[in-house]
Amino acid sequence: MPYPVHLTGSRVALREFRADDVADALLIVGDDQVTRWLSFDSRTPEQTRAMLDGAVERARLEPRDEYYLAVTPLEDEQRVVGFVRIGLAGVKAGKLGYAVAAGHWGLGYATDAARAIIRLGFEELGLHRVSAAIGPDNAASIAVVERLGFSREGVLRDHVFTNNAWRDSVLYSLLADEWSAQAQRCTAKRS
Repeated sequence: MPYPVHLTGSRVALREFRADDVADALLIVGDDQVTRWLSFDSRTPEQTRAMLDGAVERARLEPRDEYYLAVTPLEDEQRVVGFVRIGLAGVKAGKLGYAVAAGHWGLGYATDAARAIIRLGFEELGLHRVSAAIGPDNAASIAVVERLGFSREGVLRDHVFTNNAWRDSVLYSLLADEWSAQAQRCTAKRS
C-alpha cells in the first residue's frame, strides 16, 4: 500500500498523522476518560508529540509494520477526532486498536474507522486474521467488534498494566473468510 494512506468510510476519513495534529491528539490520548479504556495511561503534551513523531516516522518504513491513522470527520479532514491502528504481527495477522475523543462518542466513528482499516487489512494487505484485545468493562468497544463480526476467543489475564493496575483483556478475532462472507451478504442485500 503506497504512502500516504487515505481511506474513507461512510462517516469518517482516515489519513496519515501529521506533526501539527498534536493538539487534537492530546484531546484523545491525554484524556483520562478515554485512556481509561486503552492499554496505556494518559499522555502529556510532550509524550503526545513523541507519539505522533514516531507514527509519522514509522509510516514511511518499508516494509510497513503498522498502519496508525488519524480519524477525521468526512466533512473536516483537518480535525482529528480519533485514531485507528492495525499492527502487523505474526504470519498474515494484524492487531486492531482504536480510540475516539470523548466528545465524539456515540456517533459511529469507531465502528466506521475500524471497518475501513479492517477492509485495508484483508483486501489490500492480504491478512488472514485480525484480533482485538479489549478491557472486559469496555462495553462500547466490545459492541464495535461484535457489530463488525468478530468472535470472542477468551480472556487474557493481567494482560496490560495501566492506571496503576493490571487489567484483563477479552480477545476477539475476525478471519478473512468471515470478512468476505459479510461483504458478500452486504452486496446481496444492496442488489
